[in-house]
Amino acid sequence: MVRIGVKKLAPEEARADLLAIGLHTDGQPPEALAATAEPALSGGDFAGKSGQTALLYTGDTITSPRLLLVGLGERSSFSPEKLRRAAATISRRARTLEAGSVAFSLPELADVDAGTAARAAAEGASLGLYRFGRYKTGDKSSGGGPEDFDLLIGGSGVEETASRGAEIGAKVASGAALARDLANEPSNTATPEYLAERAEEIGARYGMAVTVLDRAGIKEEGLTGLSTVGRSSSNEPRFIVLEHRKGGGDKPVVIVGKAVTFDSGGISIKPTAGMDDMKFDMGGGAAVLGAMEAVGALDLPLDVVAIVPATENLPGGDAFKPGDVLTMPNGKTVEILTTDAEGRLILADALCYARRYEPAAVVDCATLTGACVVALGAHASGLMGNDEDLIAEVQAAGDTTGERAWPLPLFDEYTEQIKGDTADLKNSGGRGGGALTAGAFLKEFAEFPWAHLDIAGTAYGKKGNAYTTKGATGTPARLLVEFLIGRSA
Repeated sequence: MVRIGVKKLAPEEARADLLAIGLHTDGQPPEALAATAEPALSGGDFAGKSGQTALLYTGDTITSPRLLLVGLGERSSFSPEKLRRAAATISRRARTLEAGSVAFSLPELADVDAGTAARAAAEGASLGLYRFGRYKTGDKSSGGGPEDFDLLIGGSGVEETASRGAEIGAKVASGAALARDLANEPSNTATPEYLAERAEEIGARYGMAVTVLDRAGIKEEGLTGLSTVGRSSSNEPRFIVLEHRKGGGDKPVVIVGKAVTFDSGGISIKPTAGMDDMKFDMGGGAAVLGAMEAVGALDLPLDVVAIVPATENLPGGDAFKPGDVLTMPNGKTVEILTTDAEGRLILADALCYARRYEPAAVVDCATLTGACVVALGAHASGLMGNDEDLIAEVQAAGDTTGERAWPLPLFDEYTEQIKGDTADLKNSGGRGGGALTAGAFLKEFAEFPWAHLDIAGTAYGKKGNAYTTKGATGTPARLLVEFLIGRSA
């Protein structure tokens, strides 16, 4: 990935292939750049609107040959998220221009310190360059673009703070990029075994303990949901656990990610249209592994356990069927109404497994329901749980990172919807409130402070913003890391 640095320089002193400055709608460039920028400003080519750009050539007026004006929008509504997008816009434009080095004058943010601003810019600059071109002939690189991206700061006494923020941002972005890579891989590559191998690499890199259960181990452990969903696939399921133990033995925070590496719906098979996107049904597991990559790189002083149940959901002679009854690890019985509600079964296993750690908190994330997409679209993940303080904590982490999450209720009536006829529970409560009945199902297995993120609308998509592309977004890897950073403070 691009190297992100911090330099204490005035913009006109920077020596880079591309110099970028951000301007608000009411802003003016520094005096040394005013003559270069004046034609674009006076001619109406650039008005400082959010995302707007104007490329200018400086001649010999300053040391950088090209100046990019980047719109920051209204000053009153400027935020770290808008800065993140502005930095991504710059890095993408630099790639188009084949600029090897970029200098970006870091704009000021009201009530935000230099470290937070530098982190947001570093994340945007790094993620803006993300591409997944591994399977395109002649495009073997997933990167490309500038090698160096320097953030220019002018204030005194903030260089160390900004440098630390940029370092954090680059490491968090690297974790999010890993999450995108894992989810973008085709399912004939990203099998459960493949995810387990990537987890083992993370563990080896950062000294984390790694446990991987194969089909026999899953059955022996009594993980009924995962064993049942994965039994008809020739690609065996895996139950993956990583432990980052840097918190001094406190009760750990557990993060859980659903990883259905391909979801056909099983016997309750999905329509053909859009089924190719079901390789993304492991977005939760990908985000958790990406978060652990960042946790290791940041060496967070916290005990963190990551759990990723991984499987395919395919029809076959040994597939589970509507009408089957399962006995889950906590003894509760579940009647299967549809085999296309498999994610909650494997997450229930993971939540039961998490009990052994006596966790301080558990956060799970899953591409769980189309109903959540109907409710919130692609602009926010659904957020549910049994602890209001934890829910608020997760929501705040989403607001900080731009991976927004919106709280949804888990009224007792939603639990009534999933009461079974022949078993304790049924794995579907019908169309009405589908995201919430799925959350209510998981709540039955959460015997600790717990929050659930339904990322069905946010983990992947057909169109991105300035720092996401078509395909996997990596959501909520950065949210999880921010949440864990807050817990480690």
